[in-house]
Amino acid sequence: MSAIRFNLKPIVAAMFAIVMYSLPLVGQVAEPAPSGLERLYDSLATASPAEAKGLEREIRLEWRKTGSPAMDLLLKRGREALERGDYAVAVEHLTALTDHAPDVAEGFHMRARAYFRTEQIGPALADLEQALTLDPRHYEAAHGLAVVLEELGRQQQAYQAYRLVLSIHPHYDPAAEAVTRLKAQVEGLKL
Repeated sequence: MSAIRFNLKPIVAAMFAIVMYSLPLVGQVAEPAPSGLERLYDSLATASPAEAKGLEREIRLEWRKTGSPAMDLLLKRGREALERGDYAVAVEHLTALTDHAPDVAEGFHMRARAYFRTEQIGPALADLEQALTLDPRHYEAAHGLAVVLEELGRQQQAYQAYRLVLSIHPHYDPAAEAVTRLKAQVEGLKL
């Protein structure tokens, strides 16, 4: 891959969102009742591998709910275009979604994937930052950030991001495999 110039601001902001979410909350008097998605994330953190599979399906269904049939359709069409490798069409649909529903984390996550596939690293990072700002426990967006960091040669940051993914979803195989692959390189061989 050729040398890429990019701004570290989105990387730092996304890492900040992930790290801040992983810290314990101190001094809170009362916490609002968790949403359905929050309850699913809470359950996922302590689920067995078999339970995690079912929770993943439920979480993905929640991610696809935009609150609007028209926006659901844009997300569906963007996802389908991405799956068939038509990245330009995916970006078009997902841009329409993010323009009209800027509070939908999955729209930014999916568009980041399309940008990454076309080697548009800056826009991919910006969308991952936005997705994680909207939903700090979006483990697939956090995984996407880790993948981009690794691609950019930032193994230490990527390793930390993969480990944070595992703190959200302990049975997320792609992150577990990446942690295993990078552990010796990042932590050094322990004799």
